[in-house]
Amino acid sequence: METPLNIAGIDIFPGEQRQLELPVASLYTDTQVSIPVHVIRAKKPGPRVFISAAVHGDELNGIEIIRRLIQQQIKLTKGTLILVPMVNVYGVLNQSRYMPDRRDLNRCFPGSPKGSLAGRVAHTFLHSIVRHCDYGIDLHTGAIHRSNLPQVRANLDDAETLTLAQAFGVPVLLNANVRDGSLRESAVNNGARVLLYEAGQALRFDELSIQTGVRGILNVLSTLTMIRKRRLKRKVEPFVANRSDWTRAAASGFVCEFAKLGAYVEKGEVLAEINSPLGELIQQVTSNRAGIVIGKQNIPLVLEGDAMFHIAYFGSAADEVVEHIEIMNEQIMPIATPVI
Repeated sequence: METPLNIAGIDIFPGEQRQLELPVASLYTDTQVSIPVHVIRAKKPGPRVFISAAVHGDELNGIEIIRRLIQQQIKLTKGTLILVPMVNVYGVLNQSRYMPDRRDLNRCFPGSPKGSLAGRVAHTFLHSIVRHCDYGIDLHTGAIHRSNLPQVRANLDDAETLTLAQAFGVPVLLNANVRDGSLRESAVNNGARVLLYEAGQALRFDELSIQTGVRGILNVLSTLTMIRKRRLKRKVEPFVANRSDWTRAAASGFVCEFAKLGAYVEKGEVLAEINSPLGELIQQVTSNRAGIVIGKQNIPLVLEGDAMFHIAYFGSAADEVVEHIEIMNEQIMPIATPVI
């Protein structure tokens, strides 16, 4: 018989579903702050999976993705699902990417019980949640004033991780190394396989990104045979990019952009123009290579050196990537038929 899962001193037995609070450091006002956790356990043993969001407190799409998953009242056939909508509760309260000690929580793992505030939260989350799990999906968005095309980043050199990334159902997969101090690095070091889902922008809900995320997580759970096999519409074929670069501004000014998120761009194509306040053209921003725009800056102001367009390179498959981006858009956000 499988043993109970203990989180924050609470035993969750097979077949149970529990909502609990994982205590972390209190506010100045002595108000206790806790990380909300929703645990679903099947009676039958199986994989243990965590889904986390808002490691960066201003990245809100993931919170809504997890809320919708909880509302669906998922019926697991086996295993355990741990849903954590807000890891950086402090950042969510302050609408900030960072912790109150001005640290990036996603650079503070594995943390320490006697370290900085960010280090203590990282340690608590790692030891209370992540260490129990075989798999994880960490939900992110672009930074402030930046949007990301729905994409999955992971170690795609690992065959099982690649299978799960392909199952997620987004057109763009990035073969990405782990970053030092990240949740993904610590989870991998603890034996978990982790997907990082990037979509949308900070401090905004994006319906395409949210629905794609919900469907992607269910697809992964289905692949792990934790839920009943899902019937899919036309499959969104994923393509792996082993390289991506940011195109940066060589001058400061006001931006008139031409390249949109998800667009295919040729080498030398003009992505944007940077103008002076009086309308004088200062610089044309061009693509260094042919590829797909998977991220971009939204604010029409740049300083010299600012990252403007994130372009992934797929070689001869680029046209097919664009086609599958369109398929994803049509499936998630179909064009409404006008009422006559």
